[in-house]
Amino acid sequence: MSQQDLPSGAGQVAEQFPEVWDAYAALGKACAEAGPLDARTRRLVKLALAVGARSEGAVHSHARRGLEEGESPEALKQVAMLAIPTLGLPSGVAALTWIEDLTEA
Repeated sequence: MSQQDLPSGAGQVAEQFPEVWDAYAALGKACAEAGPLDARTRRLVKLALAVGARSEGAVHSHARRGLEEGESPEALKQVAMLAIPTLGLPSGVAALTWIEDLTEA
């Protein structure tokens, strides 16, 4: 992912502190390669973690990347639905609206 493809806050960190960004990117790569999960599963897990953290920016980022990687809008929305029994209706609905920001556009 190039710096121009990053969300604004992350892009600013990458631009202002490239050594920190490079180390962060290397950590992400190492974590992704630390187990047997395939790319699709990792993307959905990362989306779910973003939902759990109630991070609108991260939900947008992982949903956007999921769509770019060929994930269906329905699969992304199901992640939000799966959040409801664990995180509660408000969290699941918030995540659904953040995902729909991208899938309904």
